[in-house]
Amino acid sequence: MSSALPTGEAAPEDGRLPDLSGAVAAIRNFGVYIHVPFCRVRCGYCDFNTYTATELGGLKQSDYPDQAIAEIELASGVLRDSDLPARAASTVFFGGGTPTLLPAGDLERMLDSVRETWGLEADAEITTEANPDSVDLDYLKQLKRSGFTRVSFGMQSAVPRVLATLDRTHNPQQVPRVVAWAREAGLDVSLDLIYGTPGESIDDWRESLESAISMRPDHLSAYCLIVERGTKLERQIRRGEVPPPDDELSADKYELADELLSVAGFDWYEVSNWARSERKQSRHNLSYWTGEDWWGIGPGAHSHVGGVRWWNVKHPAAYAERLASGRSPALAREILSENSKRLERILLESRIRNGLDLSVLSAEGKTAVASLIADGMADAASALRGRLVLTLKGRLLADAVVRALDC
Repeated sequence: MSSALPTGEAAPEDGRLPDLSGAVAAIRNFGVYIHVPFCRVRCGYCDFNTYTATELGGLKQSDYPDQAIAEIELASGVLRDSDLPARAASTVFFGGGTPTLLPAGDLERMLDSVRETWGLEADAEITTEANPDSVDLDYLKQLKRSGFTRVSFGMQSAVPRVLATLDRTHNPQQVPRVVAWAREAGLDVSLDLIYGTPGESIDDWRESLESAISMRPDHLSAYCLIVERGTKLERQIRRGEVPPPDDELSADKYELADELLSVAGFDWYEVSNWARSERKQSRHNLSYWTGEDWWGIGPGAHSHVGGVRWWNVKHPAAYAERLASGRSPALAREILSENSKRLERILLESRIRNGLDLSVLSAEGKTAVASLIADGMADAASALRGRLVLTLKGRLLADAVVRALDC
């Protein structure tokens, strides 16, 4: 979650939503995202809305679960007052930051609040992110007992030198241990990797991929490093202390990832995500890419319900103060126009394996599809069935595809 918040109209202090279409909402899934904004150290590449202990201004991490629960209770009232249909949560995702810096009992309490407030679907997907050095077997077993179904470990790389450049503090030898513990606890496992770190060779990346594959995770994400303005890494590159990422080398690394993961039995289902089967895909993340509804809990968290998007105040102190005074933590919001919804569908659904319904496109956009097929960036057979599905080349140039269709 980027620390930069967009602009929009001021959100009302009671959090009340404008008139929404309950009939449309009834056919959309409802998810809950809980942002835990704490980290032991700040990684040099990270631009997420996270805070170390020294950056909290006297706030205690131990107070946070009660604050998140207060927002869950507020959210329940807002949705009820907006005459939206009651929907059990189909997915719950604890992200950060490092949610597992909190005791497992705190994550359980927050999940119980979601369960008591909205209910959980019978097959609800419940995930937490975790650093490999932030959990042990007992912790993971407690998560499973409380209802969690998945854990996503921030592996990033198997190469110590690359991890050091990223300011990651875990020992790569710890990752197989925590994966084995998660398996023993009965949790599905996802691993997050980053490629394109300055100084990372293609052989380094191959080592990371092969190491991750050897652990037989259910799901794997591989994200290209983005150098965010204002981060330590951006300053290091600007001062010439480390080389900037090489775009061509990063493209080679993506192709290598797709090759090795395909051989190992993974299928891509979103440009940066692979799973062993459709059942192992991240349903929570798919809800973002397909325009479902979700409520984001926590400082800086974003929400989307019925075509309204809003975002909370950024700093944990401001978040806590608003909730303590009975006010919504929402800072600002925007009501998406029909054109904005269409453009977002193009941006997001063109990235997923199921593809984009061509009926969403303008006449000019439909014409552009033929050029994308001719250039080898879109699958011809899928287009004949009325959907735009990217080829490997198209995935490498996904932003260019969106620009071609956005007309």
